[in-house]
Amino acid sequence: MSIRRKAKNDLCITAFLCCCALVFPMKLLAQHSSAPAIAGDFADPTIISDGKLYYAAGTSSEWAPHYPVFRSSDLQHWEQSGYIFDHAPEWTMSSFWAPEFFKTGSRYLVYYTARRKSDSVSCIGVASSAFPDHGYTDHGVIIDFGKEAIDAFVFDDDGQLFISFKAYGLDKRPIELLAYKLSSDGLHLEGDPFTLIRDEQRAGLEGQSMIKKDGYYYLFYSAGNCCGASCSYNVQVARARNIKGPYERHVGDPLLSEYIGWKCAGHGSFINNTEGDTYYVHHAYSVIDGIYTGRQGMIAKLEWNQQAGWPLFKTNFKPSPALPVGFADDFSGKKPALYWQWDWRHSTPHISQANGKLLLKGTVAPMNPTGIVITIRPAQTTFSVTTEVTPVAHALCGIAYYGDASAAVGVGVSDGKVQCWMTKENQFTVVKEIMYPGKDFIEFKMQVEPRHEVIFYYRVKRGEWNVVNEKAMSIDFLPQWDRSPRPGLHVKGDNPSGIFGSFSISYK
Repeated sequence: MSIRRKAKNDLCITAFLCCCALVFPMKLLAQHSSAPAIAGDFADPTIISDGKLYYAAGTSSEWAPHYPVFRSSDLQHWEQSGYIFDHAPEWTMSSFWAPEFFKTGSRYLVYYTARRKSDSVSCIGVASSAFPDHGYTDHGVIIDFGKEAIDAFVFDDDGQLFISFKAYGLDKRPIELLAYKLSSDGLHLEGDPFTLIRDEQRAGLEGQSMIKKDGYYYLFYSAGNCCGASCSYNVQVARARNIKGPYERHVGDPLLSEYIGWKCAGHGSFINNTEGDTYYVHHAYSVIDGIYTGRQGMIAKLEWNQQAGWPLFKTNFKPSPALPVGFADDFSGKKPALYWQWDWRHSTPHISQANGKLLLKGTVAPMNPTGIVITIRPAQTTFSVTTEVTPVAHALCGIAYYGDASAAVGVGVSDGKVQCWMTKENQFTVVKEIMYPGKDFIEFKMQVEPRHEVIFYYRVKRGEWNVVNEKAMSIDFLPQWDRSPRPGLHVKGDNPSGIFGSFSISYK
């Protein structure tokens, strides 16, 4: 198929899906496309098994805790079970990307990308634990290479370990996938690096993983633009008889790019199930939800063209799991839920629960005009969020939709006033204000509409919902380059604190 004809067909598919989203319920659409295995922002996934359960970790970017971990018994139904790091490793400053699991003996290792405090250069660190989803001890930087070293992958070649990574790209040199020999404990490099494959056209080359089959090393990698509305990510493959190459590129590439309901697929790793089938856990953007739900966790089945000897991916290999309908939290647990995350660069929240209440307080960085927001990963673009707030003197408490400290919207109560607010271009502005003389709890609702607009409501004593902002507020400015915006609980003030009695999210 010609490039022009393919582009036309892709546009037709996209237009059809967008029309379906307006006319048919989302559940009906899901029957014709693959639902995500791990819904919501979960980029650059890695996967491992302890023999009973599967564990997947993904990029957390600027959200803390760092690198969320989910577990599953069947590769379809997942629940969050922990984080790689509760606190950022001492050497890091930002950009927590692309974790990669590996197991040696009884110890789990995770190789991860982060920017170094001393010079803002992206390096690869390594940490270890007796458990796949918590308890990791950081061992610091293992790969420091030029202006950028990201996207680690470890390959066991009959007992000899190799670690590969993406190098260059931030200077005038072509991007390369490089590799080192790795010590048997996985903690030390050995010898000099060597080139696996080079990107002379600078079209992108990263997110690699490797499989050995029938005497060939198959190097899977991602090309194109990973992130944002203009993404072009896709999965390609090359093979060689020797791990050091030379690698022959597959003329049938890309293996994986766009499929019904999803686009810009890439950056994954492989896992074998108990039946011996191989699956590729990767990310992709929803055609309908796009950047507002981020790069979601997907699974494709690896198959082979036995005649040509090249791999191929099969999507929709099983019936899709049900789409999330939402959840409610009454804060009756002894500890806050695992799903809460926050922008760790701009605030340090302290979260506690007791007697059916969540208490949120903490400290705010000097250049943060928004305050503290603890957030969840939304699974769809259109949803409603509700919360119950007990007013606290001299503090603004409510709900928010947060993209960054300089890009957020919300509604809350502050000293007898209901305030609808916006932070844009680093300026906090009260958009609408309504007097609220009550002292008891007040409920807020945030309704996110399909056109990327939000309407805020409040009510008292379980009465009727009252609109705060009569004109819907655009949220087109919220998504960030490598992460989606998130709803959550918000406090702002000189000594911010808030008392919340419930939290719920429901999807259309």
